[in-house]
This record gives sequence, C-alpha cells and structure tokens, in this order.
Amino acid sequence: MQSSSPEIRSLRGVGPAAEERLLRLGISRPLDLLFLLPQRYEDRTRLTPLGALRSGERAVVDGVIAVADVVFRGRRSLLVRITDRTGQLTLRFFHFSRAQQNSLVTGTRLLCFGEVRFGPLGPEMVHPEYRVLQPGQSAPLEDRLTPVYPAVEGLAQFRIRDLTDQVLSRYLNTLPDALPAAETADLKMPALRDALQFVHRPPPGADLQLLGAGMHPCQRRLALEEMLAHHLSLRQIRERARADRSIALPATPPAAVRLRERFTRSLGFTLTGGQRAALADIDTDLAQPHPMMRLLQGDVGCGKTVVAAAAALTAIAHGHQVAVMAPTELLAEQHRNTFRRWLEPLGITVVWLSGSLRKRARDQAYAATADGSAQLIVGTHALFQSGLSYRSLALVIVDEQHRFGVHQRLQLMDKGASDAARPHQLVMTATPIPRTLAMTIYADLDTSVIRELPPGRQPVTTIALPDKRRAEVVTRVRDACRGGAQAYWVCPLIEESEHLESQAAEPTAAALAEALPEIRIGLIHGRMNSAEKERVMKAFVAGELQLLVATTVIEVGVDVAGASLMIIENAERLGLSQLHQLRGRVGRGRDSSTCVLLYRSPLAEMARARLEVLRATNDGFEVAQRDLELRGPGEVLGTRQTGLMQLRVADLVRDADLAPAVQRIARELLATAAPAVEELRHRWIGAGDRYGAV
Repeated sequence: MQSSSPEIRSLRGVGPAAEERLLRLGISRPLDLLFLLPQRYEDRTRLTPLGALRSGERAVVDGVIAVADVVFRGRRSLLVRITDRTGQLTLRFFHFSRAQQNSLVTGTRLLCFGEVRFGPLGPEMVHPEYRVLQPGQSAPLEDRLTPVYPAVEGLAQFRIRDLTDQVLSRYLNTLPDALPAAETADLKMPALRDALQFVHRPPPGADLQLLGAGMHPCQRRLALEEMLAHHLSLRQIRERARADRSIALPATPPAAVRLRERFTRSLGFTLTGGQRAALADIDTDLAQPHPMMRLLQGDVGCGKTVVAAAAALTAIAHGHQVAVMAPTELLAEQHRNTFRRWLEPLGITVVWLSGSLRKRARDQAYAATADGSAQLIVGTHALFQSGLSYRSLALVIVDEQHRFGVHQRLQLMDKGASDAARPHQLVMTATPIPRTLAMTIYADLDTSVIRELPPGRQPVTTIALPDKRRAEVVTRVRDACRGGAQAYWVCPLIEESEHLESQAAEPTAAALAEALPEIRIGLIHGRMNSAEKERVMKAFVAGELQLLVATTVIEVGVDVAGASLMIIENAERLGLSQLHQLRGRVGRGRDSSTCVLLYRSPLAEMARARLEVLRATNDGFEVAQRDLELRGPGEVLGTRQTGLMQLRVADLVRDADLAPAVQRIARELLATAAPAVEELRHRWIGAGDRYGAV
C-alpha cells in the first residue's frame, strides 16, 4: 500500500541547494511536503486602514510614501512613513540595499504585510513584506488564508507555498487513505485528501480561531493519523523487543535473595504494598529471556527509587552492571548520593559519570565501567556517549522518562547490547499521566503504578496569595526558620529579564538576605557548576542553611526531610505538573508542611483554575486529570514534549480524547493491514527514523 513518489527534484524550482534545504526539513520526496503542515495562518484577504491598526496584529495595508529617510539613532536604519486617508504607519528597515533605498521614494504606493507594534513614532512595522503598486492598480489581495510553514534558512515561505501547490495539484489524488473509512465516519472526520487540501489551503471564510487552536475537524483528522503512526511505531518496538534476547535475571537464586534481604533490613522502614507490587512486576520481567520494558509511575515521594534499587541488586547479584540515567546533573547527583548511601555498605561499587567530570576522573570512570569493577553507574546523557563501553550492562534505569524520549533510551540500550543480548529497561516518572494518555505515549512499555505514599508523609497545605502580600510571606519564613524549620523560595528565572515580569533568583536571594539577616540563606540554579550545586545542597541537607533560594532546577529529585515550607514565585506562569512537582519537595518529613503560591495580579481565568486545583488536592493523579480537562499547554508531560515525540499537528494533551480511537484502530491495522501500518509510519516519522525500526 505504500505510495510511490518520484525524487524531490522532479518539482519545478528544486535544484541541489533547495534539495539540501528541504532535507533539513525532513523532505526527501514530493509527498513529504503534504505532511509539512502549516504552523499558523495569516489573513491577507483584506486591507486594514492605517487608522484602525492595533498593536500585535498582523495586517495588510496600502499607503503612499510621505517620507523616506536613513537615520542614525544607535544603529543605521531606513525609515519609511506611509499614509492613507485614515492615518500613518512607519516602516523600519535595519538591513537594506542601495537599490531598495532608491525604490522607496516619496509618492510611491506600497502594499505591505507585517506585525504592527507601537514605537516612538506611533504604529510601525519592522522589515515588513512589501511590493510596489502602480498608480491606479488595485491591491492584489489573497483569496484564502495564507499558511506559514516551518522555516529553514535560505528557503522563503513563498517557495514552500509554491512547492506545496505543485504537490497538491500533481500528487494529492494519488495518496492512499490508510485509515478504515468506517472509523473516520464514526468520528465524523473528513477523508485524508480533503483534510490535507483544507489545512494547506484554507478557503475564504475558514475559522481562523478554530485553526489557530488546532481544533478544526481537518486538523483533528491529521492529529489522529499522526498519533496513530507514533503509537504503531512504539507498539512495533515493544513487539520486536520481545523477540530480542536478554539475560534472564531471576530474583530467586540464594545470592540474589540474600543481597535484597540485607538491603531491605538496612532501610529502616518497610516497603509499602504498592512498592512490593511494582517490584513483583519487575521481578517477573527480569526473569524472562527477553528485555523488560517497564514504566514505573508514581506520585512524588511514593518511593520509586527504593524499588529501582532493589531491582538493580538482582542484576548485580548475577554479576552484571546497572546504569541509572537522569535528565539533569542535580537529579543524577541526588541518585548517586542515595545509591551510595544504600549500596556501598553492601559492598557494591557506585560510579559517577557526567559531562562536567574532569578528564582524569572521566577516564577512571570509563575504565571502571569497561572492566566491570563499576557495578552501578549513575549519570546523565554521558552514559551513552561514544568512547564509553560496558563490560556487561544488564539493566538500564531511566528517571523522569518524559525528559528523554525513545531515541535516547535506545542509545543507552545499544551501549549495553552484546552477543545479541540487550539490557532490561526500567523507566520511571513522577509525573502521573492519565491512563488513556499513558497508553498512547508509552505504548512500548508495560506499566506499574505506585499510588500510595509511605506512612508518616504529611499532606501539604497549599495557599495562594497575591505578591503584594510578600512582606507577610517573608515574616512567615522568618518565624518558620527561627522555629527550626527549613524553607525553599523558588523563582522561575536566574537573573532579571526586561521581557518577563518574573521574580529572578539572584536578586531575590539578595533581597531576602537583606530582609532576613539572621537567617542562613543559600542559592542554587542550573548555571552553577556541579561542585557549587553539591556544596549548597549538602549544606541545606545538613541543616547548615535554613532557606534555599532556587530556580525550578529543584523540581525533581531533591529530598530534604527538614524542609516544610515552600514559596513559589510567579506561580501563575508555571504548569500544574511543575507546580505539583515543586510542592512535592516539602512534606517529606513528619512535620506539617505548607506551600505558598505567590501570583501577580490580575490572574487570567486559566491561571486561576490551575492554582485552585493545587489548593484542592495533593493527589498527583487527580492533578494530572484536572490538567488534562483544563487543556493546559503540555503541563501533563511536565515540559512540552521535550525529547518525547516530535509532533507536527497533534498535541498529546489537547487531543487526548482521541487516544481510545488510536488504540482501537492500531489493533485493527496490526491484525489486518500491515501495509497501512508501514504507510503511516513512513508518512509521519520517516523511512530512516530510528524508533521505527529498532
């Protein structure tokens, strides 16, 4: 069923240079252009009078040049003022040629398109698109909305539109529809060809607001197909992994049993029922001769790391190595410290590996990993860099899975492949994901969920306050620290920014030090080197610091039992899942804890709804579900699909309601239409994509 397509150079105007630029956009054949979808649309179908222009809008205007002059105010620029009967507009060019300057003279009539902003001379456009009109010539307006495509240097939008026009006229009708017609009819969705024609060339009167929201039925038809393509690829990974060979690691041999018993006795607490159930799932998987591919989901503080450590001991007891990968150095360092505290007393060697290591330390870590003396290796992306080899890697543990994505997991898996055997894989996330969404995102993984928190964990009281009450919050921090508690003060930025009205960490730390001279204050952020961050965190953990001012770098992994107060600045700017993760840094001891959400007034309706969710519940799964209902921009996934799936039209949160249809259609196609599966994968992911052919 896979459609054939001639070389991209068969299109008019595509030579070697254009071909190379198209390849950078993932375009290697004409039909690929049909799936290079517009990112947004511009309305060039009507003229806007100059007197009716509003800041921030993109508009088509028609005017006569009244003044054109080169000025030197800080930097050289060409200013052209055009007028009509209703007002005036300044066109500002910082880059211009002599020929361009000579053509823009008083009395010339221009048709311009650009974004309006208000400057010192009133409304202006910076580097607008324009064309010279002849006297008496009517303004040539578009007869439909203008699509704006993903950009690549050297390939102008009009060129991409021309190439797309060629493909729509020559090849659209040859494109097979890979989805069952009955399914799309039940979902009241158009046929594939109709959907593509519409999104590339919306007719006059198309609902620009609906298109901008990604909710037009034609966009939804394509979103369904794109989600299905990724889901099918992940399902194929899972099926192929089951055909791969791995080292069976049963938990029953006496050496493995004794090592785990020594570990659990040393913890000083008993595993919860949820932890034991998840570990039983993992033990069953590890005992199989094919690779485990399991996702361990659980709310912040539920004890996923203990489960991962117990699983690691099974692999180590069998004489093999374990790699633990985290997305940030701070989280990786926390894991390193935790695993050393738990495992080194058992005689296990834990090695640290990160990109910031000096050459001598890195060489030692590489040597220990290669000869097998490193039994558990903890690190960041450095764990799958070239030049590093493992003697016998049997288990890969990936924390905060959504920060990596499939490709990076596979790179680490490939590092451990030997003699046709592949490592087992356990991935963890503290970002609870509603079940239907998880089944789409993680279709390559079996899932275990820990829902209960360890005994003794106190629920966190959450309050929201306008930032004009900052002085009251500072007083509360003083009283808490004097009483022996520790506190976090989280700011979204490191330094002040002219563009964002967010409290920045460095000036906030300075202001708090001045307001609270008797309180020992530390500062931590992502730009600090590892040694500095470790020094500050050790001081906070040891109680030497009472207040830690930080950026959201502490969102995951930081575990300080004495911290019972969390202040989050500009909480209205953060997503629900990120706020919940930050809140999870307190309430880890036996003292009652409080999270204060400081916000800047006035609150937008969506921001108010988010903060209300945080006030109403501490359950991460409930937070995730409410997040989904609010259709926030990617908060369910923590960060917007970073490393997860490079999606062109679908949004895994906005389009989550399509997940049941995705799973249903996937089952049907896998059972009855293998060519359609390959067609979908090729369209949306590409012939050479790594995770389509593991």
